[in-house]
Amino acid sequence: MLTKRSIRRSFLIQLIVASASLIFIFSSFLYLYIENSIYDEKHQELIQYAKKIANNQALVQIDPDAPDTVLGIEVEIIQINKLNQDIDLYESTKKRRTYLTLIYPFNFDELSYLKITKEITHTKKLLDKILRYIFIINIVGFILVIVYAIALSKMLITPIQTISSRLSNMNEHLMRPIKVEKLPQEFEPLGSTINHLIARIQNFVKYQKELFIGTAHELKTPLAVIKLKNQVTLIKKRTPEEYIEALKTTNKTIDEMNIIVSNILNIGRQEGAQLEKPVEVDVIAFLREKANDFRLLAENEGKNLNISFEPNGFMATMQISLLNQIVQNFLQNALKFTEKEKTVTLRSSQSEYGLLIEIIDEGCGIDESVDLFAPFKRQGNKSGVGLGLFLAKSAADALGAKIKITNRTDGIEGTISSLEINSKLSCILPKK
Repeated sequence: MLTKRSIRRSFLIQLIVASASLIFIFSSFLYLYIENSIYDEKHQELIQYAKKIANNQALVQIDPDAPDTVLGIEVEIIQINKLNQDIDLYESTKKRRTYLTLIYPFNFDELSYLKITKEITHTKKLLDKILRYIFIINIVGFILVIVYAIALSKMLITPIQTISSRLSNMNEHLMRPIKVEKLPQEFEPLGSTINHLIARIQNFVKYQKELFIGTAHELKTPLAVIKLKNQVTLIKKRTPEEYIEALKTTNKTIDEMNIIVSNILNIGRQEGAQLEKPVEVDVIAFLREKANDFRLLAENEGKNLNISFEPNGFMATMQISLLNQIVQNFLQNALKFTEKEKTVTLRSSQSEYGLLIEIIDEGCGIDESVDLFAPFKRQGNKSGVGLGLFLAKSAADALGAKIKITNRTDGIEGTISSLEINSKLSCILPKK
């Protein structure tokens, strides 16, 4: 059975191992430095003794202020058959006492050497005591490292626990955004992402409720018309022409219901499109292709379609069907509300957020106090179900894009429908 990976446990282990290794390495270097320093001092001391003896000087003249340093020194002259001009130093132990011996050249003609031996038992005990103290300090330091690592890991996961606690207490009826300013700097992107998700869920719940209510209302009205028309027709005998007129009215009402049902089915298809695998697409090339398709439609209706695209290329990874749904809905609405001989403009430009796509018409404008993206909301004097902008908003949310519709402010009546694609998921191509 696989065990779940714990970030806190991994962090604890890595921090403890790293800190313990650091303490061990530092302590080892410290002890080796102390040991080498003491032995170097003893080595130099024995060499000074040997030089004084070789020059026929008294040992007490080496350090008049500390005559006790010459105590415990044994000096003898030894003969070595092999000529060796190097100074030899070694340590030996006899009867639990430690001695440091120096072999120093004395007379090369006679192959004689000075053998100076000094007891360093107290020095050895001092080094052993230092080693024990360092070992004890290492144990205490290791325990402190464990305590510190536990406290630090707990402090690091506190924001995660806070966020989890807030999310666990939420439901579709009570959703509040997380206060990002109270989170540590490293967790602010996570908090912002969660708040964005919460906003999307709130919009989804809100629009779904409106969709259900609107669907029931939109279907109930034509059914009531059909029923009333049939009841009136059945009150008395009618002429064949009157029956035919009643059937035509019924069929027309049924066609309107079919349009509503088709738009509702489009919502389900869009949710399926959101699960499609994103592909890399050149958004500018896509806009040029859509502009060519709608230019023919605009010319057929006696209208003009102008285009202006910057930059020359903009690569993004997204579900192309969702982008197509947004742009196509904007262009259809712009052409529908623009009168003959007037102009619709499709343009793109770079913004701080990413790529800004705008469709500008010369229609009747909108009431900006109305939420046009809610289901079954209609504006203007043209027929429609009122689900197109709702679908466009849902597609934009799925793409992580910004969408809005405002009135023109250049003195010409009409609207500006804009879509901003986030550049964080895109790669801007260099201009030619």
